[in-house]
Order: sequence, then C-alpha cells, then structure tokens
Amino acid sequence: MRMSPLSRRAVLAGTAAAAALTAVPFTPGRAQAAGHPDGARPYRWRNVVIGGTGFITGVLFHPRVRELAYARTDIGGAYRWDDRAARWVPLLDHLGWDDWNLLGVEAMAVDPAHPDRLHLACGTYSQAWSGNGAILRSEDRGATWQRTDLTVKLGANEDGRGTGERLLVDPRDSDTLWLGTRHDGLWKSTDRGATWAPATGFPATPSATGQGVTLLVAARRTVYAGWGDADGTAPNLFRTPDGTTWQPVPGQPSGTAAKVPVRAAYDRHTRELYVTYADAPGPNGQSTGSVHKLRTSNDRWTEVTPVEPGGTTPDGAADGFAYGGVTVDARRPGTAVISTNNRWAAVDTLYRTTDGGRTWTSLKDSAVFDVSETPYLKWGEEQPKFGWWIQAVALDPYDSKHLVYGTGATLYGTRDLRRWAPRIRGLEEASVTQLVSPPVGRAHLLSGSRDIGVMYHERLTASPAGGMAANPVSGSATGLAQAARRPAYVVRAGWGDHGNGAYSHDGGITWAPFASQPGIAKDAPGPIATNADGSVLLWSFVHWDGTRHAAHRSADNGTTWSEVPSFPKGATPVADPADPTLFYAYDTDTGTLLASTDSGRSFTPRAAGLPAGDSQFKLVAAPGRSGDLWLSTKWNGLHRSTDGGVTFTRVDSCRASHTLGFGKAADGAGYPAIYQVGSTEAITAVYRSDDEAKSWTRINDDQHQWGWTGETITGDPRVYGRVYLATNGRGIQYGEPR
Repeated sequence: MRMSPLSRRAVLAGTAAAAALTAVPFTPGRAQAAGHPDGARPYRWRNVVIGGTGFITGVLFHPRVRELAYARTDIGGAYRWDDRAARWVPLLDHLGWDDWNLLGVEAMAVDPAHPDRLHLACGTYSQAWSGNGAILRSEDRGATWQRTDLTVKLGANEDGRGTGERLLVDPRDSDTLWLGTRHDGLWKSTDRGATWAPATGFPATPSATGQGVTLLVAARRTVYAGWGDADGTAPNLFRTPDGTTWQPVPGQPSGTAAKVPVRAAYDRHTRELYVTYADAPGPNGQSTGSVHKLRTSNDRWTEVTPVEPGGTTPDGAADGFAYGGVTVDARRPGTAVISTNNRWAAVDTLYRTTDGGRTWTSLKDSAVFDVSETPYLKWGEEQPKFGWWIQAVALDPYDSKHLVYGTGATLYGTRDLRRWAPRIRGLEEASVTQLVSPPVGRAHLLSGSRDIGVMYHERLTASPAGGMAANPVSGSATGLAQAARRPAYVVRAGWGDHGNGAYSHDGGITWAPFASQPGIAKDAPGPIATNADGSVLLWSFVHWDGTRHAAHRSADNGTTWSEVPSFPKGATPVADPADPTLFYAYDTDTGTLLASTDSGRSFTPRAAGLPAGDSQFKLVAAPGRSGDLWLSTKWNGLHRSTDGGVTFTRVDSCRASHTLGFGKAADGAGYPAIYQVGSTEAITAVYRSDDEAKSWTRINDDQHQWGWTGETITGDPRVYGRVYLATNGRGIQYGEPR
C-alpha cells in the first residue's frame, strides 16, 4: 500500500505539525527526577501493541556476538534485540520534550572489537527551525548513554534516510569514528565520539540542500564514503587507506543509474565491495538504479544489476525503480542479498546471489507470509505485500538463512528464506493523532494514526485483530469521534483512496463510508465531530499544506452536507457531551470561543481575547457535563469555562498545557480525573489531577518521556488511573499505577 499524501515520513518537516513544535517559545529546564508525593503510586508504562507501523531505516547485526542486533527508525528512536525475550527494547525513551528532534536516528555504528559499545547519530530534521544533531554513545549496549551535542544538523526523517550507514568506527582504531553529514561534509572523532571536527582532506564539497555523505563502510583497513550530491559524471565514491588522505575510487560507475550510492557491504572472503545505486536518495522519487561490485585488491568494477529498471509490467504499468539495501553472507563467499526500492508497479523484492552476482533469485517469488501477529499488514486485502521502502537489509553473520528487511511499516524476518513473519515485537513507531476511550463495549481504546488510519483495540497487549479500519481503508487519520450519549456511534475521517469519511454503529468494529462527502473532503479531510446523540456531524477541512476550508454539516449520517459559513475555517469542532444542540469551536487566529445552540447550523462568538496565533491550541469538553470546557494554550497556560465558553478563567496550578483529557474519577472524587501533557514548573511531563486541577501529580518519569507528546491524551472512563498517551513515533503509551 502506498502511503497517503499526509504521510509524516514525507511531509511532517516544514508543515504545520512540525511548526507547532516551535511556535511558542519553550523555557528549557533540567529533566527533573519524577518524584512521587506521599500516597502517590508510581506508574508502569507500556506500549499499546500495534507492531511497527513506521519506516525501519537501518538494521545492524553485531559481527562478533550472536543474536545482538540494533534497529533504527526515522522518528521513533533506536532499539536493541533481546533474543531471550524475543523482542526489541527501546533505547531512547528517556529523551524528553526539549530533545524531541533526537528521536530520529540518522545512523548507527557498532564496534567489532568492543561488543558493548554502540554509537548513534541523532537528529530528525536539518531545517532552520530544528535543533542540532547529537552523538549518543554507550558502553553497555544502550542501557545508559553519554551525549555530545553537534554543531551541525542531521536529517533522519528527510529524503535519503534509508541510505547508510553514515556513522562508522574506524577499522584501524576503535577510538576513531567517522560521521557523514548532509550539509557539512565528513566529520571525525579521535576520542570515541566525545568531540568532533570536520575531517581534513575529504574532496567533496557539501551544499546547503544536498545529501552529502550517504554511506560509510570499512573494507579491511580502508574506509569508503559515498557522496550523494554528484551529477552522475563526477566521482561519488571515495576512500582512505590511512584515515588522512582521501581519493576517488578509480573506474567507478557513472550515469543516472549510478548517481547516488545508497548502501554498500563488503565480502571479506572475496574482497569485494557491493554498492547499490539510484538516481535519487529515496525512499520516494527514484526511477532507476544499478548494482556494482568492486574487487578491492585490483580496483576492478563489475556491474551485477539483477534486473534493469524500466520497461513495463504485464499489465502495462511503467516499472521504474532503484536499488536500496545490500548485505553479504559472512559465512558463504559470494553470497549477497539486495533490495529494490520504489517499485510500486511490480512491487519491491529482495534478490539473492550465491555466485558473486552472476545470477540472482527473487525471494518474493517463493515468499510465504504469516502476519497473524500484526494483521494490519494486509492493508484491507487478502494477502500482505512484500513491502515498500526496502532499504534496510541484514543477514545474521551466524546464520546464512536468518535474513531481515525493513519496510515503510515493519521488519520482516525469515529463518529459511521462504517463510516470513514480522520481527517487530516491542518496536512501536506509530505517529498517533487520535485517541478515544469508550465508556462501554469490548474495546477500551480506539486510535487514529498517521499512515495506518484507525484501529479498534479489543486488547491492549495484542495488535488489533481487525487490522486497519476498512470500508474504506484510509492512510493518515485526521478525525475520530464518538457520540457521548450513544457510544455505539463513531465517525472517522482521514486520507483514503475510496472516500475520506466513515461511520460505525457498533463502536468501531465495522464501518461504512458516508453516502456522500463534500467535494473538498477529497483533498483536505480534517477533524470531525458528532453531537451527543449522533444525529449531527460537523466536518472541518484542512489541506496537508495548512490551507483551511469551510466546515460542513450533515444531519442524515453523511448522506447530504451543507456548508457552515460561521464556523471558523480549519478549527476543530467540539461537541457538548450532554446537550445535542451544542457545539463549540476555538478560533486560534483571533483567540475567540464560538458556540452553536442550533445543532451546528450557526456559530456565534462568546469569550474573546484569549491566547491566539497557534493552530495547535486544543479545546476539550469534560464528560457528562454541559458547558464545561478546558482550553490548552501551550505556554500561555490552561483555561477553563463552566458556562459554555462565555467566560474563561486561567488555571493557576498549571504553567503550561499542551493537551488534556479525562478519565474515571478517583474513589470519593466528584469530578473526573484530568490528565495532561504540560508543566507546573519548567519541566514538560505527563500529569494527573484528582481534584479538578487544583493540584497535579507527575505520573511519568525520566526514563519514560518519548520526546514530543503534545498531540492528544485521554484517560480511561472505566479504569481509574489508566491513561493513554499519543506519541510522535513511539506509538501509543499507556500508563497505570503500579
């Protein structure tokens, strides 16, 4: 399945979602220890299980230790494989609000001579509004870290994020590391990553918009570096035999199909370096590529491309693609596996050779998949696809048939080169936008995410049996709402190929598309709401580029729609949970609360002069009460109205509020528990209040922060203390008192 136009991996940088992270100045603060007041119980945090859902950009097996492997992602941190538990262990959950940009891992490096050492190059975006990158280094396989802040930016969620690795321990000296950057050339450290400086003598000239160094690989004692900014005629592969002098590799391939070196792997038995090439860095936008190998003993190049990109498929579709991942068998000379990439028509595959590239076998042709552990991978179809965005491929150095490859949604693995299943347990990378915890029914949670749409979580500890919500299947979810007094009725909105809105009469188990949708819904589906009894829908429309459009109303379950001119364009509609005639909206441009008393037909201003200027300010209504509204305005504080938005009062106990939700009240309490991501001092954290926001208790700790968590949060209306938290790349976290 090709990702929707709103895929965060393609467009989050530079859009409103990314701008929201920096729109209001943040007062830095030390990541304080999570103290627990007397009587407060510490929380246990776990992922709601979905399984993957994001781009696996790199996988490394340690060459000297059995079953020691690491994986990196574009926005969700890095992981270590725990073979005894058969699951991935997240390594960067300790990164907090200030360090959200470091959850994207640009590159990894292990030290063959020191198995406990791990190095990560972290930095999600290289745009001016993002922070600089950092090198994280560990002496205990990622259990603890030391950090060096760089003076340059990295781009783990930008084009070219599947190339690499861009970080390497020098084969001659474990204290020397190399770092390839996108816009600042090649860097070097001689003290195990503690300090860094530009490498001298590297011949390529960086640019402010290019890819820079795309890969670093060792071939015995020589280091090779790929360069992504050549024009197809100039050299793009360089090497140094001594760590000081760099020269272009002689005789290297040229032309469009060899413009960008994507990945490389060295066969120590044959002394041959395999290099995959493309005409663009990927993972999208590639149309041709090639595979070449270099015999390092005599600089002889041989093209070993399995299939020339181009031509057409049997049904007449253009079959342009490139090559991506490459790995060699440490036990069998001349055995290698490579991947195609961006092959949408004929679908990507892995090719395997056992004779040095003279002949290749497509592993897709004999593949049998079992995705029962993560059913969403069927994407609403009968059988799963082989995958897309395949740029991370790795062979176990101790088992020639243990092969894994990453896709845009999961990590597949095999032990016999034929039967495949997700090897994703513990790795959760969803970028979550919507959370609803129903007051009744089998499921305690409904979720909506970028790329994977809406899911019905009948169990928190297993991937939803129904997979992605179907009829229609949609990619990125933009809205999810439940009728407060009729919880079996749920509506959703999102990017889809066959309609962008749907409804459910069984609490989200099954769905049907709206009979019609406003014309703008095709290009700009936005947040949606249903009133308390499910008789009226309000649908707001926001294009992925931030353009806002007029909202529409339906009183016949989406059969017909009419424009609501008085509703602020692009605002999120909020239904009163007790009175079906009431809706609310917050105009973030003017700082005005608007209300409708005629079931959404018209809106009139009420309170004015409230904080303005940020589209990510959030308005929520307290459950079971009419007119009880809470407004989160980031560092402008938390505001409350008990008269339907006529007046608001700032909540003094809260310095900042980014998102807020409600759950079951504590025993003896007369008001729902309130959960928020916000601040009572300088630290942004997750808090709970049991006394109507008079006081707050921090419920996460310094090891459970997950970067930016300002999208949405909700408590469970049936389980006191349980809270569900959306993250941008670490899935859905849920916490409960121990």
